[in-house]
Parts: sequence; structure tokens; C-alpha cells
Amino acid sequence: MLSSLLDWDRSAFIAINNGLANSFFDLICPFIRTQEIWYPLYAFFLFVIIKKYKKESWKIILAISLMVLVSDQFSANLIKNTFMRLRPCVEPNLIGITRHLIGSCAGYSFISAHATNHFALAVFISFFFKTQKWVLPLLLCWAFMIAFSQVYVGVHYPLDVTVGAAVGSLFGISFSRYVNKFIKLSI
Repeated sequence: MLSSLLDWDRSAFIAINNGLANSFFDLICPFIRTQEIWYPLYAFFLFVIIKKYKKESWKIILAISLMVLVSDQFSANLIKNTFMRLRPCVEPNLIGITRHLIGSCAGYSFISAHATNHFALAVFISFFFKTQKWVLPLLLCWAFMIAFSQVYVGVHYPLDVTVGAAVGSLFGISFSRYVNKFIKLSI
């Protein structure tokens, strides 16, 4: 069963990494996956949270910081160091097949910390915009683009980002429930 799942994952990776190859994705996917380009978006959300919750906003910012710290350490250290799955860009069976579009290919693959952290942020931040029903789908699309880019550039398998997205969503839900239960904000 595990062997079949890993075979499917490799096939899905090749379908995305090679099968969807085009100059447009080659240009934007390495760009999309870098966190620095999203700093203005993060700043915008912080601005909105500070403006809306004023003196209570520090609690939300602290919760966001803790959530990202926990989700990142969980995915980047605990899970990756437990499973030690090679990234597709260094997988011996994929040499010559993988299109590796970024400079670095260090560390392990399973699970994607990018996917975990961005899905956690997407779910958590959407909690503060419950009345705007369009925010959650928009933020999930943003997190999906980042996760997809990880596969496209050759540093993760689809299963890495799928499990990362699920784990990140659970972190986002858990931390938003914590904020709702213990911080008592009027949302």
C-alpha cells in the first residue's frame, strides 16, 4: 500500500513538474514560493488586525507568531527529521527527470513547511474576517499557489504539500479556536 502511494506520488510529481512545464510557470513559480514577496500582504493583515482590534491586537499577533513557530517547527524539524524523505530534486530515481528551478535543494521533503505555514496562516487569518465570505477562499487559493509552486519548482512531492496543507489547516483551526475561547474578541 505505501509503495503504491509513493509510486502515485512520484507519477503525480512528474506530471506537475514536467507535464505542466511552460515558460509562464517557470517564471512565476520560483517567485511565488519566496516568502519575501508576501511581506506586503502580511503587513496588510497586521494593519487590518491592529486597526480593527486596537489594544487587543497584540494578543492576535502573539497567537499568529506562536502558531507559525509551532507549525514551522512541527513540519520543518519534527516531521521532516522523523520521515527523512529525500526531496525530488535529489532523489536518485528522478535524476535527469526532475526540473529543479531554484538554487537550493537541501533538507528533507515530507512534509512541506511552506504548505503547513501558509495554510495555517490562511485559515487563522480568515477567522478574523468571518463576515467577508470571500476571504477564506481567496486565502486558500493563495496558500494553494505557494504549495503548487513547491511541486512545480521540484522541491516537494504532491503528497508533501497535501499533508502539509491539511496539517497547517488544523493548526489554523486550533489556534483560531484558542483565540476565540481565551481571548474573547468580538469577531
